[in-house]
Amino acid sequence: MYEKIFSQIGLSEQEAVIYEIMLRLGQAKAKEIYQKSPFKRGLVYKILDNLIEKHLIIRIDKPGKVSIFQIEHPEKIDALAEAQEKKFRYYKKNVENIMPELISNYNLAFNKPGVKFYEGIEGMRKVLEDTLKSKTEIYLFLNKNALEQEETFRELNKKYKIKREKAGIKKKIIRAGIKKNKKESQEKDYEAITEIRYFQKDLPDFKASVQIYDNKISYQIINKDQIISIIIEDRHIYEMNKIWFKYIWENSLN
Repeated sequence: MYEKIFSQIGLSEQEAVIYEIMLRLGQAKAKEIYQKSPFKRGLVYKILDNLIEKHLIIRIDKPGKVSIFQIEHPEKIDALAEAQEKKFRYYKKNVENIMPELISNYNLAFNKPGVKFYEGIEGMRKVLEDTLKSKTEIYLFLNKNALEQEETFRELNKKYKIKREKAGIKKKIIRAGIKKNKKESQEKDYEAITEIRYFQKDLPDFKASVQIYDNKISYQIINKDQIISIIIEDRHIYEMNKIWFKYIWENSLN
């Protein structure tokens, strides 16, 4: 009667059959359970052991007597259902985490732009880590003065600069807005792989950046609790964005 429901909450079809028999019997010897089941004796014993492990039945052993199997209170089924629900939520979260990669791979297989969308700090770290695999020089456009108002940006950027320096990946950076008179002190190793220019126009504040690298474009937005990162992988979009970057680069100041 309940076999289908029991199967849906984590019991195998065979376990569901034996459990339903136990519901009717309450307690019984293995021989009695076997006689009412469609399974072979050895399989019944194995199923009973499985149900014991799942805390749905218990075995009562007394000296000199045959073991008795007794069903536990049906509330144990509810606990099993809750455990199964937690498991599915865990699996669902894992699928959600890899979904951007799955969609990107699918799109690339059909020559469509691959797009990965992330939210939160971990997503931003993933995008920054991706740039550290770049085989090309990275082009970065950002409003650093606006972004530095965000503590998250300051912390991530500090760690990212160290990693990029170790990886030796070159980068050209265009900072939007008016250049500050104060000269920033940089390590020589960092300066060797980094060129910075300033696009000194009266622009509205925007807490976002774009990186152009390795046939990819990444966008990052940090504005208080809003943290969004996007990677687009497509050669044509990459080449198009390189054009505007180089144009602005040539019209920016050191």
